Amino acid sequence: ETLATVLKNPRRLVGIHFFNPVALMPLVEIVKTAKTSAATLQQAIAFTLHIGKLPLPVKSSPGFLVNRILMPYLIEAITLYDEGVSPEAIDKAALDFGMPMGPVELADSVGLDICHSVAKNLSQAYDITVPEGLEKFVTNQNLGKKTGRGFYKYKDGKAVKDRDADLGDQKMIQNRLIFRLLNESASCIAEKIVDDKDLLDAGIIFGTGFAPFRGGPLNYSLQQGIASITETMRQYESQYGERFRPVKGWALIK
Repeated sequence: ETLATVLKNPRRLVGIHFFNPVALMPLVEIVKTAKTSAATLQQAIAFTLHIGKLPLPVKSSPGFLVNRILMPYLIEAITLYDEGVSPEAIDKAALDFGMPMGPVELADSVGLDICHSVAKNLSQAYDITVPEGLEKFVTNQNLGKKTGRGFYKYKDGKAVKDRDADLGDQKMIQNRLIFRLLNESASCIAEKIVDDKDLLDAGIIFGTGFAPFRGGPLNYSLQQGIASITETMRQYESQYGERFRPVKGWALIK
């Protein structure tokens, strides 16, 4: 919308958002403003298909879809780390759920400076608090895999993990990670960031690698039972804070 204000014809503006690493990630978000014409949107979709990618039309909104949903999940992982939970315990909980990579190693791989920048940007639009631990890593220039040290140390490009690390309460860790992701997914449905829940599920599977066999965050929620999930989230709200309060968007998911 900001860019569109200086265009003579804002109907011609569309965003095409790739994911890193571009060669491997199949999803491309096609970002439409309120003024983007249907013809411009279709041209962008056709271009994306032509280069062998999967186009996902999304509403222009901070974080679009994938980063918007992924960031609370990553921030919860770093919050757990700040509370003294080992990186190995956090990553194991996510891997056991079916994620292709744990959130701590993912943050290290993306670059902690990039995670910090995205978190800061989204915190201005949404109720997101940037964890102190992330600030410290960036201040000390320990930016993850690219600098050889982040949450993990890296040797020959691989994370050095403590095989004897305390794994803590794995169910609690897994729930805290996944609940943040599910709750943000429900918010995105309420805000119509994408047209329907199937597009959201597909976007999160292809954009983040979310456990494909679970069918995406909203399909997983329906399978598990939304009433059961939101009831447990309310318990977590009383234990860990308001960020676990179920959003109103849950009522729209059927």
